[in-house]
Amino acid sequence: MCRLIESIKVENRQLVAVQWHNKRFNEARSEAFGVNSFVDLQKVISIPTTLTNKVYKCRVLYGKEIEAIDFQPYAIRPVKSLKLVDGGSIDYHLKYENRNALTDLLAQKGEADDILIVKNGCITDTSYANIALFDGKQWFTPDTYLLNGTKRQHLLFKGILQEKQIKVNDLQYYTSIKPINALLNFEDTESVVVIS
Repeated sequence: MCRLIESIKVENRQLVAVQWHNKRFNEARSEAFGVNSFVDLQKVISIPTTLTNKVYKCRVLYGKEIEAIDFQPYAIRPVKSLKLVDGGSIDYHLKYENRNALTDLLAQKGEADDILIVKNGCITDTSYANIALFDGKQWFTPDTYLLNGTKRQHLLFKGILQEKQIKVNDLQYYTSIKPINALLNFEDTESVVVIS
């Protein structure tokens, strides 16, 4: 049986944007395991007294039930370049514990820091994040994502991002590309270079 993961940012000893994680967690449990009882992660996750006010990643491992919750200090992994890689038939629409398909693609990154996965000529995600692209006026995110990330959903909801299909040939029209995920502050994330 596949197990799933929910990764939640903890800052100042608080779960960040937990309502978006609740939504994805409960929808994923329903789809993958047929479990339709709502779980409020805020009520089942206890912040350890040993955590400081720094940033941590709370990792929730689950199947039909939550199997483990752990906390790790979080350090931003510097990513300055992305290598375009064909994702073939990869499916990562749920946040699976088994990331072998992503790891196999990541092995193709060469000198780049990470990969930008392409499916059917369209841009999707990096190995660990959705992406946002700036055309000089507006931020966009691909409608062909692999995983509908919580930060992506939140930024769409706030109107900061607009969703659209972005093909490989369209990359030339964007002046900035940023990775986005639940643990990164969108405003503070630096732009990356795409290597074809």
